[in-house]
Amino acid sequence: VQLQASGGGLVQAGSSLRLSCAASGRTFSSYFMGWFRQAPGKEREFVAAIAWSDDSTYYADSVKGRFTISGDKAKDAAHLQMDSLKPEDSAVYYCAVGTSDFVRRFGLGYEKYSEYDYWGQGTLVTVSS
Repeated sequence: VQLQASGGGLVQAGSSLRLSCAASGRTFSSYFMGWFRQAPGKEREFVAAIAWSDDSTYYADSVKGRFTISGDKAKDAAHLQMDSLKPEDSAVYYCAVGTSDFVRRFGLGYEKYSEYDYWGQGTLVTVSS
């Protein structure tokens, strides 16, 4: 199983970026995919997640209204549209896939990185002020 994240780059504050994550090796149509980020010296934090079963989406408060996660089930891929970027959004962004039935069924735990089983290599986003 491999997750390939792409789309990072260097942009100015207020700009937009679209990250993509493609999964290969198996079908994740019944699971969930999330994005996390980690800035230098900080812990990895949840950004957004999407449930394949019903396209439910979840966001961290810090990105709500600015970021949008979407899924492409046919391609086992997810995208993170990031608008109105701020310098504090600078980080390495990781995509991940989770398989927990509990998380899917009850909609709880999407923000916990421990609930994700597969991780991509990360893509760097740098937002200049």
